[in-house]
Amino acid sequence: MSPRSRKLLSYEFLEYLAKNGNGENALPRLPSLNALSKELGVSVSRLREQMEVARALGFVEVRPRTGIRRRPYTFLPAVIESLSYAIALDKSYFDAFADLRKHLEATYWHEAVSHLTLIDHESLRSLLAQAWEKLRGNPIQIPQAEHRKFHLLIYRRLDNPFVLGILEAYWDAYEAVGLNVYADYYYLQEVWNYHESMVDAICEGDFEAGFKALLDHTDLIYHRPVSNPG
Repeated sequence: MSPRSRKLLSYEFLEYLAKNGNGENALPRLPSLNALSKELGVSVSRLREQMEVARALGFVEVRPRTGIRRRPYTFLPAVIESLSYAIALDKSYFDAFADLRKHLEATYWHEAVSHLTLIDHESLRSLLAQAWEKLRGNPIQIPQAEHRKFHLLIYRRLDNPFVLGILEAYWDAYEAVGLNVYADYYYLQEVWNYHESMVDAICEGDFEAGFKALLDHTDLIYHRPVSNPG
């Protein structure tokens, strides 16, 4: 069979999901596996295996009382499963993925910030204030949650689930490899000074200045102090 004539989806269950997933006839709740087995001419055991794949990819959820329900599409589960496996094989894969994320944020910066609303601007200001409060508190806290929310908020208005899935996966991996656990205090201050410059530029409509601050900021991870607090 030539590549052109090959089916896009190799699993009957996924093909059924796709065909019944859009438009007025979309099915939020799917028939039972027994019913699908008769309709598709596929054994229940084969469909069950395929359903587990769909569940791992975040396409469906399965609960005892509600049955099989479709979930809104997100690219994140597919990316994070593969990325987690790669990092388990070799932690240097995180560096390669971080480089991908750096270029992705740079590529989509202007499009992303142009779609942000005044409410988004206020949310960015609020995250800045929360982060500085943690850094200047006693005891000092690492504003990791704010860091993640800050970057994802900037790109939240993009109508591209693949970009958003990759960016979300980066932060999951960032935490998994332990980069959220410890950092030099002066390094963190520098990071949030760049964040402040980015927000000032976004709010003033000077997207080029914000873009430069973004590039300088993302380069910091390669100069992050290496320390072993334990």
